[in-house]
Amino acid sequence: MPVAIQGFHDPATGTVSYVVHDPATQQAAIIDPVLDYDAASARTATRSADALLAHLRKHRLSLQWILETHAHADHLSAAPYVKQQAGGQIAIGEHIREVQATFGRFYNQPVVNDGFDRLLRDGETLRIGSIEMTALLVPGHTPADLAYRVEDAVFVGDTLFMPDLGSARADFPGGDAAQLYRSTQRLLALPPETRLFVCHDYPQGREARWQTTVAEQRARNIHVHDGTTESAFVAMRQGPRRHAGRTGPDPAVAAGQHPRRPTAAAGGQRRLLPARPGQRLALALSSSTTPTSTTHAASHSWPLICSPANVTPSSIAMTGFTKE
Repeated sequence: MPVAIQGFHDPATGTVSYVVHDPATQQAAIIDPVLDYDAASARTATRSADALLAHLRKHRLSLQWILETHAHADHLSAAPYVKQQAGGQIAIGEHIREVQATFGRFYNQPVVNDGFDRLLRDGETLRIGSIEMTALLVPGHTPADLAYRVEDAVFVGDTLFMPDLGSARADFPGGDAAQLYRSTQRLLALPPETRLFVCHDYPQGREARWQTTVAEQRARNIHVHDGTTESAFVAMRQGPRRHAGRTGPDPAVAAGQHPRRPTAAAGGQRRLLPARPGQRLALALSSSTTPTSTTHAASHSWPLICSPANVTPSSIAMTGFTKE
């Protein structure tokens, strides 16, 4: 029986999470689970992740893997919560260490106890029941981006969007537009009928969509259709229109204006309290049952999620969202 795929679109961030399972064994993987965050109340919630867990229960699936395609700059990861509720191992690309090092220097706070169970190499395989999945390194958006290929389907993360939206941004620290172009070409060299499942969709005048094909992308993608050269792509990605069509403020700008600190809150949520720039903050590290404390200079609050731990100096909540 072919692999079963169910997508879940989060309108607040445009993120698409997936439950992928083997019908023969009822073993499953979840890809890119979202921890909801409400900027107005500065609180997290688990509605999106609970929908994934409800799908597991409805279909009597056993969770083997919680897979991240990359370190996300537009949402918090619900991977630790999902693992707590349903088990499974959390995995991401091995180059996440480069992302962590970059932002460790940025914050003068190294990442420790990041919560990842497995770091995947390019070409490494894992199994969902009887089905084999292969990790494909597709850097550019970040150095650590992975796509996951299973049968005729590829989960492309933030490398490609739907054809009318193009491709991901490449201007985060460690991003590289030329690498991103080459990663798109790696994916577009797959057989034309290959199904591509994107990590984000920001519909404007249409319903949300998250499935396309290599053939459709090569014919219609506004950034990397057939005939697009690397130099033209890099010029576009580095030019004044590189963020054209975004749906909200750049999270780096918003977070810089409103630095916040996480502390424990009732009901398993985290309340994010305002902090003055430069203030030393106590962070509740709540990946364990009993939170411990550390300090972190809040002169900046870049919202890149480098670790799936519930609250760490490298999992800082966003106060704004951007599509690229």
